[in-house]
Amino acid sequence: MSQTARSTPLHVAVAFVAMGGWAAFANSAHGPRAMLPAFLVQGALSAVLMLLLKRGLEALYARLPGPAARIAPPLISCTLIAGVLSAVHALAGTPELLRTVALPWTASTLYAFVYTATLPAKEPR
Repeated sequence: MSQTARSTPLHVAVAFVAMGGWAAFANSAHGPRAMLPAFLVQGALSAVLMLLLKRGLEALYARLPGPAARIAPPLISCTLIAGVLSAVHALAGTPELLRTVALPWTASTLYAFVYTATLPAKEPR
């Protein structure tokens, strides 16, 4: 995989814009007063989670043996991210909570499995 494709700032920026945009769209029926906070909350969450997700997947992958290194990190991340997204949007009063978190959760889960699968093979211990 190229350096650009592994660029952390690029991953973080794309997450902010794409998932923040989705949150605004998901709440558009509630007008700008719901769209802007949803955009900012989801954009910030996605940026921070992407930064932590990428690094966390790499760290867990490096520490776990064998096949568990490919499976456990994405499973752990998708569980934690579901809780964080739901809790923060509930606290923020996002009107379309489930619709808002569905795409970012699905995208982060898919990202976690794909990114972990692309990490370099480990030397047998």
